[in-house]
Amino acid sequence: MKQAKRLKSFMLGASLLAASLPTWAVVDSQGGPAVLQLNLQTPVTQIAEQIYSIHNLMLIICLVIFVAVFGVMFYSILKHRKSLGHKPATFHESTSVEIAWTIVPFLIVIGMALPATKTVVAMKDTSNADITIKATGMQWKWGYDYLKGEGEGISFLSTLATPRTQVGSPGVAPTEARGDNYLLEVDNEVVVPVNKKVRLITTANDVIHSWTIPAFGVKQDAIPGYVRDTWFKAEKIGTYRGQCVELCGKEHAFMPIVVKVVSAEDYKLWVDGKKKEMAAKADDPNKVWTIDELKQRGEKVYASNCVVCHQATGKGVPGAFPALDGSSVVAGPKDAQVHLVLNGKAAMPSWKATLSDTEIAAVITYTRNNWSNKSAENIVQPAEVLAARK
Repeated sequence: MKQAKRLKSFMLGASLLAASLPTWAVVDSQGGPAVLQLNLQTPVTQIAEQIYSIHNLMLIICLVIFVAVFGVMFYSILKHRKSLGHKPATFHESTSVEIAWTIVPFLIVIGMALPATKTVVAMKDTSNADITIKATGMQWKWGYDYLKGEGEGISFLSTLATPRTQVGSPGVAPTEARGDNYLLEVDNEVVVPVNKKVRLITTANDVIHSWTIPAFGVKQDAIPGYVRDTWFKAEKIGTYRGQCVELCGKEHAFMPIVVKVVSAEDYKLWVDGKKKEMAAKADDPNKVWTIDELKQRGEKVYASNCVVCHQATGKGVPGAFPALDGSSVVAGPKDAQVHLVLNGKAAMPSWKATLSDTEIAAVITYTRNNWSNKSAENIVQPAEVLAARK
C-alpha cells in the first residue's frame, strides 16, 4: 500500500516536471499533437508563444506556492507535534500575518493578470489584416470564403479525408490501418502565406462549432446568426492541424481543420491554380444535360454534401433529418425542392452560395430518380435553378 502511494506521488511529480518542458523535449510532431505529449503544441505565432510562456509562468507560480504552503505545513506538523513535548499556542490573531496573507496573494494575482491581459487584448486586435477569410461551421464540415486580400473570391468546402474504412462504426472494426493523421486530414486545406496577418471571421449554419488551431493559439466559436473574428500570423512554413472543439452533433469528431502555411511565391501559385479550378467548375447554366449525366454528377454531389444527414439509403435520421426516399417534396413539383435546396429550411442549410446551378440541378435529379422514388417531374436543368435564384 505504501509503495502504491509513493508511486502515485512520483507520477504526479514527473507529470508536473514534464509539463514545464517544451513540446519537442517529448516527441515533436509538427502541426499536430506529439506522441506522449504532456505540454502545449510548439507555437508558431507570437500569440501562441505568449500563451505558452504564460502557461509555464502560471505553472511555476503554482508550483512555488504549493511547495511553500505544504512545506510550512508539513514542517509545522513534524517539528511541533505533541510527542516532542510541544504545547499548542494560545494566540488568537496576528495583525501582521493577516495583512501579509492579504497583500501577498493580491500581488501574486496582479503579477499573473498583467501578462495575461496584455495577451488577451492582443488576441482581439484584428486590424490591418493582409487577408480576411470567413470560416463557416456546418454539420459536419467547414466552408471557407476568402473575402479580402490576395485570393479574394476563392470559396470551397473542407471535409474529412480519412476514409471510413479506417474509422469503422459502432460494433464494426475498421478494415484499414489508420494513418499518421487519422481524423486530422481534409480534402481541401486552408492555404495562407507565411508572415502575413490573417483575419478569420467565424459563423455557423446550424449549431455552435469552434475553429481551433493549437499551434496558432487560436480558438474561436462559430455561432449561428453571429459573426465573430480572430487572427493569426504564422511565422513558420508547415501544415498545422486542429479540430472543431465545440460538441456539435454525432459527427463532431469528424470535422478537422488543416491550415497549410506556404511561402509568398507558393501562395500566389495556389491562388492562381484555385481560381482556374473554380472557373472550370463554373458550368454553363444554359447547357442542357441528359438525365443520366445529371444522375451521375448528382450522385457525387450527394455523397459529398448530403449523405451525412440523409444517409446513403436516403432514409435520413429519424427525429433529426427527414428521409428523401418516399418524400412528398422529392416526389412532388420540382420547383418546391429547388426552392428548398437553394434557401434551406429548419436544419436544412441554404446551398445557394456553396453549390453551382449545375450541382443543385444534378443532386435534385439524382434524388428524384433514386431509391424507390419515381417522380413525375424527374429532371431539373441548371437553367431552372438559375431562374429560381432570381
